[in-house]
Order: sequence, then C-alpha cells, then structure tokens
Amino acid sequence: MHLILNTFGTYLSVRNNNFLVIHADGKQYVEPSKIKSISISKGAQISSDAAILAIEKNIDVLFVNKMGKPVGRIWSNKFGSITTIRRKQLDFSLSKQAIDWIKEVIVEKMNNQIALLLTFDIQDTKTQNIVNRIINRITDYQKKISIIEGENIAEVAKSLRGWEGAASKNYFAALNIFLPEVYKFSERSQHPAKDIFNALLNYGYGIMYGKIEAELIRAGIDPYVGILHREDYNRPVLTFDVIEKYRIWIDYVVVNLLMHSAIDEDAYLKKNDGSVWLEGLSKRILIQSVNDYLEEVVQIQSTHRSRAEHIKIYCQKLAKKFMFFNEV
Repeated sequence: MHLILNTFGTYLSVRNNNFLVIHADGKQYVEPSKIKSISISKGAQISSDAAILAIEKNIDVLFVNKMGKPVGRIWSNKFGSITTIRRKQLDFSLSKQAIDWIKEVIVEKMNNQIALLLTFDIQDTKTQNIVNRIINRITDYQKKISIIEGENIAEVAKSLRGWEGAASKNYFAALNIFLPEVYKFSERSQHPAKDIFNALLNYGYGIMYGKIEAELIRAGIDPYVGILHREDYNRPVLTFDVIEKYRIWIDYVVVNLLMHSAIDEDAYLKKNDGSVWLEGLSKRILIQSVNDYLEEVVQIQSTHRSRAEHIKIYCQKLAKKFMFFNEV
C-alpha cells in the first residue's frame, strides 16, 4: 500500500515496530511490510523514529507540495551503486547515443497519445475528421523527430522541444473534444491550473514524478543529470525525461475520472484569481485511482508485471544502458 498523509495535523510515529498514524478521527496501526511508500503533504508530520523505520525497511518517504509535486525525500543509503553509474551516465548524456534515446522516448510518447485518441467512440464524421487531422499532425512530428541527426543533444534540443510541444498541443485539443462540457478547458495550464482537468493532470503528474524519481535512485541513477531536460538548476531533470514514457497513464486515469463525472464541484476550489486547486476529496480519489491503475498487471514487451513494476524494470535497464553504452 501507499501511505498518504495529506490531512493537516496527521502525525506518523512508531509503536511496537509498527507505524502509527494519528489523525483527527483516531489512530491506525500499519505494518511496515505492507507499505511501499509514504507521501507527506504540508501540515502532516513524521517522527524521527518513523523516518528511521522507513529507511530500515527501504520504504520511500516523499514530501510533496500542494500540487502533489515532490519537493524532497528520505531514502536508504542502500539504493543503487551510484558512483559508477553516475560517472557513466554523465558520459552518456554528452554522447550521440543520448539523442537516439530521447528520440525513442518522445516518439513513444506520441504513439501513446495517438493510441489514447483512437480508443474514443466517435459517432459523427465531423469529429472523426478533426481527430484524424490531429493524428496526422502528430505523426508528421514523429517523422521529423525520427530523422533528425546531430553530434550532441545541444544541436537538436530546440527542435525536439518544439515538435514535442506542438504535438502535445494538438493532442490536448483532441482530448478536450471528448470531455463532458463541464470539464472542458481552454488550454493546458500548470502553475497554477485554470480548470479541474489541468489541476487533476498536474497533481497526477506530480505523483508520477515521485515514483519515477524513486526508481531512478534505486537503480543507482542520478535523477539530476538529464538528457533533453538538462538546464534546470537543482531539479531532477532526468525524471522529466523518463516521465514522457508514462504521462499517458495519468492522462488515461484523469480522462476516465472526468468521463464518469467522478469529481464534483465541491471536491475542488476555484479562487478569485481564476486558479483551481484540488481539495482533500479530489486528491484522495485521484491518488487511489492512480495507485490502483499502477498496480494493475499488464503485458509490456512480453513481460507481465504491474505498471509500477514496469517502471522499476525500465529504470534498471536504463542503468545498464548507461553502464555499457560505450563498450560495444
């Protein structure tokens, strides 16, 4: 299970070698063996005993802001053989092979976007034609990305970002067609969100950032050495690269929630400045939905594992890629 502490005044401590969660409604004991991660929002607290127990049990402890984005974490010093992999990772990031890797990631992201658009049941020719045109545009950007060449990432980064951004803009315009009228949005907005769709999406991506960063660290990879995302000081930029493969999972969960009208107006807050913020209920619904989705077993490249486990496997393979890329 994933232990989420996002209610003001909640306190996590230890009693008889078990975690003890104290909140307004009472107390709850949780065995460490049942916990995969602990997420702590502003207003919740954790004791040093609880932090040490989490470290001993290799449980990831993540501190998140009100948008669900990680701002810090506690992890065991047993994670990964970091020194060797970090050195090779830096070499890889400066190599031509880094271009091939990030191209594969972006093309896969676009394939996922197209696949999601193709799942919608379209009843009229006009809408079908609009979606077909958008899919064709995304495909055109894929082709441009596939053929671009360079000696290092700096030579192609601007083009890759431009094409990826343009494809995503078209993709979200298509998604908007299928949302119920009350959830439609004018544009993609992040800091802050201007509507409930973007608020859910941003918070969901924040959840995914935390999970991917944790698996990168466990694999011995430095999340602060990125490929395409490399210019943001003191931020886990490789996490921003890797998440491109998995954004579609959050997109699917959010769209599914809204298509089924699972988020009522009283579950989020609209401020006078036009920003929209998730309340406790909508956060709980989204967090539970994302965790359930990630625990579902699916087949990827002939391997049957939970989606969360597939992220772990990918990060382990990425560590091997860094280690052996120049030994061919």
